[in-house]
Amino acid sequence: MTETTTQKQPIPPRGEFGAYQPRSPEFRAAAEALRGLRQELFHDAFAYRPLPPTAADGPVTRRLPGRLRSYAGHLPHAVVGLAALVAFWAGSVVSGTSEGPLALLRGLLCAVPVLATLIRPVGAFWLSMASTPVVTGLGSASSGDWPWLPGSFVCHLVVLVVVAVRTRPRTAAWMWLLTAAYAFTVGVALGWGYYDSNTAPMLFVSALALLTATVWHIRRDARREVTAQRSVTAHERSRRTLLEERTTIARELHDVVAHHMSVVAIQAEAAPYRVQDPPPELERAFATIRENAVAALTELRRVLGVVRAEDYEAPQAPQPTLADLDALLANVRDAGLNVEKAVTGAVRELPPGVELSAYRIVQEALSNTLRHAPGASARVEVSYVLGGLGLRVVNGPVPAPSLVKPSPGAGHGITGMRERVSMLDGEMTAGPADDGGYEVVVFLPVTTAGGGDA
Repeated sequence: MTETTTQKQPIPPRGEFGAYQPRSPEFRAAAEALRGLRQELFHDAFAYRPLPPTAADGPVTRRLPGRLRSYAGHLPHAVVGLAALVAFWAGSVVSGTSEGPLALLRGLLCAVPVLATLIRPVGAFWLSMASTPVVTGLGSASSGDWPWLPGSFVCHLVVLVVVAVRTRPRTAAWMWLLTAAYAFTVGVALGWGYYDSNTAPMLFVSALALLTATVWHIRRDARREVTAQRSVTAHERSRRTLLEERTTIARELHDVVAHHMSVVAIQAEAAPYRVQDPPPELERAFATIRENAVAALTELRRVLGVVRAEDYEAPQAPQPTLADLDALLANVRDAGLNVEKAVTGAVRELPPGVELSAYRIVQEALSNTLRHAPGASARVEVSYVLGGLGLRVVNGPVPAPSLVKPSPGAGHGITGMRERVSMLDGEMTAGPADDGGYEVVVFLPVTTAGGGDA
């Protein structure tokens, strides 16, 4: 007894028209062509698309005076208006012997589609196609003036050219094919001969004009692409130049700053051995100097690595947080600053960005105190509140008999603190305190889980 296995054939995907789409590339090309025809000439055919003024930066218009240069932007509108007048004259005078209302109507039927190209280009093509048989019925044609009378001939030709310039080459091709289909359909239906029709001149002249418009489109697109490529090239060149300058600065910083910091670290390490029986305070001072110099060298190498290359990857070292604040205060105490810390509120873990920014703000504020208020005492207040974190770093006035002179600064410390606070949408005030010292007050908002969800 044998078993037969029936394999199910995969069902081809459904096409756009509901039937199963065959795998023939010819069918897909035809469907794509019909889709393009519908999109170009039927979808939003009468959409409002006014012709904008042209840029008055051409080789001729830029040499004109200011008033004439402003008028030069409306030169295409004037050309279309002049073509509409020619079509009106050809439709009312040349396209028939009758005068009066019929001649005026023929002229309007030939001029309106031309003027419509200024606001509704694709709709103007359909107006021209619709007005052609009406003008033919209202006029009188001689041999060779079918199916386009002189007014309709001028009108349709101008409309084809203007719409081809204002749209894409594919739209111009569809319009030309529809024009040919109309001419041959009418010719077959009415039995016109080859010599009684002006279809060949219309198709030849319009094809030549549409080809010229297509070439103009291609040249314009190529010029825009070249301009965009030049802009990208110039941008890349400027970035490369900037990277080279940053590399040069990094090399100079390394040669100058790193060398001197290394000398400071070495001398601070060797200084206690040059003094017989140095006091413990002196040893601790030199040890603090060496630790700070080594830490500065490490930070300098990290920053220089960022400056040297754009794709620099920072080492995966833990960033300081508020848990490291005691070590920072011990460090500045060893440097001679008498600082106190006060913490209020329930201590909790904050987002890493808030922790790092708070640590850096306190670090910069204490560094400013060491530089600008030597000998003064400082106080660091950390407040854990419901909506975020509050910081207050205040130092007292400089004592009158001070042996250390304040060092001037460039003001970048306050600016850096403000940037960190602004990055976190916080608030910061910095200014003189009531007792003659200086204080920095910062609030960093922290969004809770419930508030974020809301």
